[in-house]
Amino acid sequence: MNNRFENRFKKLEAQNEGAFVPFVTLCDPDYKTSLEILKTLLKGGADALELGFPFSDPCADGPVIEHADKRALRSGAVTDDFFNVIADLRKVDSEIPISILVYANVVVARGVDKFYQDAAKAGIDAVLVPDIPCNMLNTSGDFEACAKKYDVDTVLIAPPNATDAMLDEIAKHSKGYTYVLSRYGITGTEIEFGKPTRVIKHILEHKGATPILGFGISTPEHVKQALSLGAKGAIAGSACVKIIQDNLDNVPVMLEKLEAYIRSMKEATKA
Repeated sequence: MNNRFENRFKKLEAQNEGAFVPFVTLCDPDYKTSLEILKTLLKGGADALELGFPFSDPCADGPVIEHADKRALRSGAVTDDFFNVIADLRKVDSEIPISILVYANVVVARGVDKFYQDAAKAGIDAVLVPDIPCNMLNTSGDFEACAKKYDVDTVLIAPPNATDAMLDEIAKHSKGYTYVLSRYGITGTEIEFGKPTRVIKHILEHKGATPILGFGISTPEHVKQALSLGAKGAIAGSACVKIIQDNLDNVPVMLEKLEAYIRSMKEATKA
């Protein structure tokens, strides 16, 4: 049974720590560098990883992650490479919880059943499909059913103005963790996160999957604020990807800066 996320969150709770979860785009800027980036995230102390499958039209993402998607695709990387780089990382660390963010078209193009089978084989614990809402998971190729078949968690997004009825469904169906949006819009650090206290409280009271706050988080202070709202962790994506983008001409410096950033964000999760 898949329980890497559950085990990690229990361990962190026992240590009185929150989770820091960095997001990066797979195969950005290329396969080899991407694997080194993933290893660096581990070295910096990441508690779990959320990894993006590049897509040509990432509707939920801002310009930083959109450019990362384009770099990865320009390198010639394809879906097989995205699975393979995660499988290579699993040879380094068999315990780190790994989720992927992937758009529905990518899943459907491979075949929903085969996609989840390949995800499980690569060592992926959870899948988040941002462009399929909770109430469509079993009307759009049986995403949730295929996930269960291969013991892969389905991560759902909880928006800041979700109704209580919607949050009930999210608490019931989201597994691994619940991605709580701090605000509407697209990913990026330009607009700071909001305070979706009601959403976090509802997920916790209804024993939903661990609420992790994302969107607009880029500093250690943001991580502390996320935890103060009741979230059990924080996700930072654009800030991580921006470090990659700004140091493409010097990979050693990129990795050094990325490790230092991850370390500072992780430190903020400790009481």
